[in-house]
Amino acid sequence: HIRPSVTMKVTSSFGSFLLLAAASSHAFSSTKLNSRKTVSSRLSMVATSPPTSSSERSSSSKDWSPDSWREKTALQMPNYNDTEELEAAVNKIKRCSPLVFAGEVRSLHEQLARACQGQGFLLMGGDCAEAFKEFNVDHVRDTFRVILQMALVLTFGSAMPVIKVGRMAGQFAKPRSEPDEVVDGVALPSYRGDIINSEEFTEEARRHNPNNMVEAYHQSAQTLNILRAFSTGGYADISRLHAWNLDFVEQSDEGSRYRKFANKVDESLRFMKAIGVDTSSPAFTKTDFFTAHECLLLHYEEALTRMDSTTGRWYDCSSHMLWVGERTRQLDGAHLEFIRGIGNPLGVKISDKCSPEELIRIIDTMNPQNIPGRLTIIVRMGADKLRKNLPGLIRAVQREGKSVLWVSDPVHGNTRKTENGFKTRDFDKIRDELRAFFDVHDEMGSHPGGVHLEMTGEDVTECVGGLSDVTETTLGDRYNTYCDPRLNGVQALELAFLIAERLRLRTGLPPIE
Repeated sequence: HIRPSVTMKVTSSFGSFLLLAAASSHAFSSTKLNSRKTVSSRLSMVATSPPTSSSERSSSSKDWSPDSWREKTALQMPNYNDTEELEAAVNKIKRCSPLVFAGEVRSLHEQLARACQGQGFLLMGGDCAEAFKEFNVDHVRDTFRVILQMALVLTFGSAMPVIKVGRMAGQFAKPRSEPDEVVDGVALPSYRGDIINSEEFTEEARRHNPNNMVEAYHQSAQTLNILRAFSTGGYADISRLHAWNLDFVEQSDEGSRYRKFANKVDESLRFMKAIGVDTSSPAFTKTDFFTAHECLLLHYEEALTRMDSTTGRWYDCSSHMLWVGERTRQLDGAHLEFIRGIGNPLGVKISDKCSPEELIRIIDTMNPQNIPGRLTIIVRMGADKLRKNLPGLIRAVQREGKSVLWVSDPVHGNTRKTENGFKTRDFDKIRDELRAFFDVHDEMGSHPGGVHLEMTGEDVTECVGGLSDVTETTLGDRYNTYCDPRLNGVQALELAFLIAERLRLRTGLPPIE
């Protein structure tokens, strides 16, 4: 049997006390005056394990091998000039130990299967792109801490387990719109993330260097060591997390919905201690934490794909979960060819460019056996396009009886450039897309299963708006991103409170007055 998540244990331990939580009906509430419950919230929990029978294994890996992607067209891939140098780097990684293990992957799969049935919420967050120069323990710790703070708020708000997945320990590569960048008439290869080349605008730095994959592997190993230590060593103590959340609400106005919400959490924790619940036990001080990244650099992913000795299935051991981006999800492309054969939970980014018919074909390719928890649909459109296009996609999935987890990525569709040259995102636009995501699922009777954010625990000034009061004028103060703008810790936590309020409405519980 797969071990239940610690988050699930916490929920079962004080689920009744979570019902004390409520939220205001404004700010992030439905644009329609209703708080109707969805059918999905009443579905019975289904714990579905990944296939392990010989017939299922052969079906899922028919005509597939870790290198069969090489026979397909691979977009957004680097151009390595030295084949011998590339093979040497790949072989070096192949001799290294896996970064994650099949048992951990199966645990995540089971939790996602429950979420597909309306019994969980997926929280994914982390850097747009990890960088070698930015790596340090404090940076990993700060992002990990904010994700845990968000998860506590969301667990309290939704009264269901929150699955915590970091865009960490592998999120190095980034797709580019143009293969080259031109500066003062000089054209060099575009920066594609530290796992491929370097940001400095020099010929040597921009060379596609396969040895960067080896450095990325070792940094990922260190990141995972840090995450495992923090998640099991007491840093995830629920009382500590709540204390940090109280620091956040101190920035809000007296009597604000954030303070009222936090006060309810505080009351529940005090009540548990008063009746003798031991909040120092492992169930309250440890947590499950998983990693995910975009499946983009296939040489790296192939090198870390290993066969599990207990099931005979292939797993990409670079991460617990992988997703395919909007630019590489071609049905006849190399990325879908690679990802269809691995046993990891998968994701796919979908924009307004995807038709219902195409989505069904993608689902059939990535999850032909329709296994719950196998596939997450990550929607990135912008609020207006989402309201127009998402209902048709959900309708097609419902009609075909497909099991998927719907997740909102409200940041990618809301990127713009300011007059002073900064790429940024507006907090209000991000909130609007999340509101639209929940509204559509309310209308369709489907489960809004999660959120996917580019964020950091650091006090950066890259996205405008929110309680942190970042403006276009102050963007340059701490604009540190190596790629796209990220929500800072305060903005990310504010979103968590807003989502928690909306999740409370779906339970039918009264708002805090």
